[in-house]
Amino acid sequence: MRPDIPPIGSFLAFWGWTLFIRLTAASEDPTILLNEVARANNQSLLWGPYRSQLYLGIRPRLPQSLATGLFWVQTEDPQKVQHNFRYTCEQNEAIHGWDEYDQRRGGRQSLHDAGNYLDLQTDFVKVGGNWGLRIKGTPRKDAPKDLKSTVVFSVSLEGQGSLEITNKEDPLGFEGAVTFEGNSPELGSFTLEITKGPDSNAHPVHGHPSYSSKPLKRTFAQSYQVPELALWQTKPILFTSIKQVVDGYAKEYGDNSPPPWQVFTIGHKPGQGNVHLVQKVFQGSFEFDVLFSSGSASAQMTSTKLGEEIDSTSASFRQRFKQIFNPEAPFTGAKYERFSQSLFSNLLGGIGYFHGDSIVDRSYASEYEELNEGFWEETAEARGRGLQKPEGPSQLFTSVPSRPFFPRGFLWDEGFHLLPVLDWDPDLALEITKSWFDLIDDDGWIAREQILGPEARSKVPEEFQVQYPHYANPPTLFFILQGFVDRLQARNGTEPAPRESLGQQDISGLYTAHLDHPEVALQYLQQIYPLLKRHYFWFRKTQWGDIKSYDREAYSTKEAYRWRGRTPRHLLTSGLDDYPRAQPPHPGELHVDLISWMGMMTRSMKHIAEALRETDDVGEFARYEGAIIRNIDDLHWSEQHQTYCDATIDDYEESVHVCHKGYVSLFPFLVGLLPGDSPRLGPILNLIQDPEELWTEYGIRSLSKKDPHYGTDENYWRSPIWINMNYLILERLLELAKSPSSPYSSQARGMYTSLRINIVENVYKEYQKNGFVSEQYNPETGAGQRTQYFTGWTSLVVKIMKMPDLSSSIVNEKGKDEGKEKTGVKDEL
Repeated sequence: MRPDIPPIGSFLAFWGWTLFIRLTAASEDPTILLNEVARANNQSLLWGPYRSQLYLGIRPRLPQSLATGLFWVQTEDPQKVQHNFRYTCEQNEAIHGWDEYDQRRGGRQSLHDAGNYLDLQTDFVKVGGNWGLRIKGTPRKDAPKDLKSTVVFSVSLEGQGSLEITNKEDPLGFEGAVTFEGNSPELGSFTLEITKGPDSNAHPVHGHPSYSSKPLKRTFAQSYQVPELALWQTKPILFTSIKQVVDGYAKEYGDNSPPPWQVFTIGHKPGQGNVHLVQKVFQGSFEFDVLFSSGSASAQMTSTKLGEEIDSTSASFRQRFKQIFNPEAPFTGAKYERFSQSLFSNLLGGIGYFHGDSIVDRSYASEYEELNEGFWEETAEARGRGLQKPEGPSQLFTSVPSRPFFPRGFLWDEGFHLLPVLDWDPDLALEITKSWFDLIDDDGWIAREQILGPEARSKVPEEFQVQYPHYANPPTLFFILQGFVDRLQARNGTEPAPRESLGQQDISGLYTAHLDHPEVALQYLQQIYPLLKRHYFWFRKTQWGDIKSYDREAYSTKEAYRWRGRTPRHLLTSGLDDYPRAQPPHPGELHVDLISWMGMMTRSMKHIAEALRETDDVGEFARYEGAIIRNIDDLHWSEQHQTYCDATIDDYEESVHVCHKGYVSLFPFLVGLLPGDSPRLGPILNLIQDPEELWTEYGIRSLSKKDPHYGTDENYWRSPIWINMNYLILERLLELAKSPSSPYSSQARGMYTSLRINIVENVYKEYQKNGFVSEQYNPETGAGQRTQYFTGWTSLVVKIMKMPDLSSSIVNEKGKDEGKEKTGVKDEL
């Protein structure tokens, strides 16, 4: 018999559940098994640093629940305290991130804060239903002697439940640990303890009379009850508390002010509330723990247990990383391994949980059809009516492109983010993919940018907050679904590989439960398939392009596509914002990148339908796919320019090509729609390889050097090197290189080998120089530019380093050619 499934709080108490799933998989009903796997996944992923916008913010994947945050600052210089109080991730603070992180177990983060003369190390681990944090601070070499630092840990509770500090009242502050007791409907009862730390911790002592009433060796706590909409504004709450103390000291002591490390403290008024601040003041190095214990866990979290799990978690991460992502030649040194681990850990450590309302314009104004010439002026007028309204709330579990600058979900980024995650933890990738598709509306639309709640909106200019249901975005999540189906088919009934035990917390089966149990995988696909179809047909309905009105010659009169949302300067919905397009915009435009995305999505839908044995759908998608591929050539190939181009309507109402050689013209190749013997491949490879066009020693630039728009205006997608596009190029080159029947195999092999080295070496060089990876790279110098800590799709470098080294096959091929010349043997043409 299957044992009863325990409630949310206690389920995590035994990780061996996955072993039970393996033993009973053959006899379980697939629906029941899917639910059990889903519940096990949910619980192992329940807690995490899911407040992506903070340097450290632990919360569960629950809409209204417990949330924590970490503040710190040096108090030597009172003029810098307010500016240097760290909490939210910010650009230009040059503070690093995760060294190791596994979403199911935890990891280590290093924060090097030169502005505060302090290096912090945070270790976070999950054990059963419990979790623990260890926070260590070490003064930097250039720090003042006996550096004075203050650390504040915030704890808040949203929604129903209670949270209070239970320590015995002491007006001077708490001598030992600070203990919270709380409960909520989802978490049940729990405790949270902020420890005193080891005896090596030192605290400032001084002779000012203020010290006797507030000795800094004590821990201070202040509790507030604030409106729920203000709960995320912890920093203003903290500053208000400090200001009250500052004003009080000024009134009491006048010019005889206490030292700044005494002044910049919070009041000590602990009790009940939904926001609590706990402050410690240190001199020199420090360490303390935060221990969360679920009331239904088998044992409480302790500092001893935390220390043991920190070591175990680190060891298991390094072992797993070596198995999955160990870099291939020529990137085999320890420096590349550390770089790869850090890059991937920051991708995983940036995964967040977001909940709240969003702002949507559902006026469905006729102008949004974009059918008239000058449509961009009409749509601007429609947007100006201000008919947007809040919707939701919604919730989303997602990666983010950059914790300091883009701490929210972006639809087209996410498919690239999840490519390395799919290698590491397929079930996590599926969980995130499903979270995105759960946002789909009745028509099939998913907002391209997920700005959920006031905290998320605080990072976004007001003019970019509104989402429009006629705006699309590249459907990159189908990369993940296609990759999953490919892995599932590759298993083909084979048993999962045996795993070494990771100790008593054997969670190894949770990474690949859907692959290990095909019936679970098929249930997942069956559940998500109706959403995928709805999304697919929404694209066909809303992003269609006009063939008939302009007498265009094409195999199909239906397979043409046009992004909605164009202006003369931008096409944000395409993801390639300022990439040159036809001028002026025209309702008869056709976009080669969009029809390529539709071809990729159609092929993926066909493969998913095949896996589900949806025979009628397979035939339908196959017909669409064939027509799209034919129309890509008929509508978008330019014999004159020997490349793929957008199309528009000229002054004589004729369809003409608009050719700007670069990423857009590569799209049929990038998404894998060209067979290895396609005659179009020769010109495409030559375009990529030409240093006067796209090739640089740092990667493939976004727009040809010969294009008149190269490097102009915003220069966002008009020259810089983007890693996501370079990754797709490498994937296609690798496929060709490994295809001996392709006449382009040898050329592709050489290009692949050089490009792979160029990309990795440049990104690594810039990482070494700056301490972070960037959003894009300068094609002339290789310098990283624009957004810092862009560990979204730039983390694809982890996969690039793992790609095979083909340099030896190039050497062998050259040797064969030399041998032919010596023996007088020549290739027949």
